[in-house]
Amino acid sequence: TIEFYKQFHSIPKRITLSKRLAQCLHPALPSGVHLKALEVYETIFQIIDKRHLQRDIILYSYGLFSLLSDAALPVKPILLTLYETYFLPLGEALNPILTGFLVGLFSALEEGADYYNRVIILLDNLANRIDEFYFYTCIWSAINFVSTVRYSAITFILNHFDKRKNMKVQIYLIGLSRDTMVSAVCICLHDSRDSLAQRSILDFLLICLPIHRKLLTKANMIKIINGTFHILLQRDMALNRRIYTWYFDTNQLNNDITSEQHLINDLVDSSSYFVTHTREILIESLKSSLQAISMKPLLTIVKSDNNDKQPMTNIIDSLPSSTWTLTKLIRVLIILSK
Repeated sequence: TIEFYKQFHSIPKRITLSKRLAQCLHPALPSGVHLKALEVYETIFQIIDKRHLQRDIILYSYGLFSLLSDAALPVKPILLTLYETYFLPLGEALNPILTGFLVGLFSALEEGADYYNRVIILLDNLANRIDEFYFYTCIWSAINFVSTVRYSAITFILNHFDKRKNMKVQIYLIGLSRDTMVSAVCICLHDSRDSLAQRSILDFLLICLPIHRKLLTKANMIKIINGTFHILLQRDMALNRRIYTWYFDTNQLNNDITSEQHLINDLVDSSSYFVTHTREILIESLKSSLQAISMKPLLTIVKSDNNDKQPMTNIIDSLPSSTWTLTKLIRVLIILSK
């Protein structure tokens, strides 16, 4: 019935309406319901002007952004058309909901899948209409909070890094908050369930954040290196090779070495690089891990029969977790010494 009142440029009870429309986009419902709901969305967007859409963008985006990854094939092109026609022209007015928008797009981004190129083009157009620093900040926020977008989001960042240019010229790839980026990197390094995300984030460190560039503070570098310790314990050769390449700045991913003298020169260069750039920060990272272990509480508070609180040294109860952590660190040292 909304389409019969197009002469009015506002929607009554828009909060209730947007809530009901979002419920109609639940993934468990059939695609026919989704298509009908999208028709209503399009009718609403045709009725209200750009100013009202900017005001109510949070209401209408609630159900739309989460649909793309679970939508049936007939639904996806219509949904993408809504994004391209009504959301993309809003430009920086999308800033309040940009992270959610990116989560929805990256969740549906799989190489070889239908509409892959169309989603990539939409992301590129979105990046061109929004401040690039803020755009990549939202990407790192999405990586930080949503595990399903990590691999595709990091791949997108890597594909937009120009190897012919210095990272300082492309510093916008880090975003506005380096702490957010570092947090996202560490989460990916610790996500042992997603080896693709781990591999991609190590490629990001190799290509964009080599140790000698010193683009991050010492504290942030220690956090990242501690994250690489976690991967070393997985004994995954493909991942460990990338870590060693990052530590030593050697092209260990390239197996085209044919000369023994070339190999010797590479070893000398890598050893010099490690001593000059990596050794100090690596030692600091190991010290911070030992300090974290030593700060584990060995005192527990127990209640006596008369409910009086008395401090009691309970080393036995705290030993398992501390010893287990220390054992992991010792294993890291053994791996690094090989």
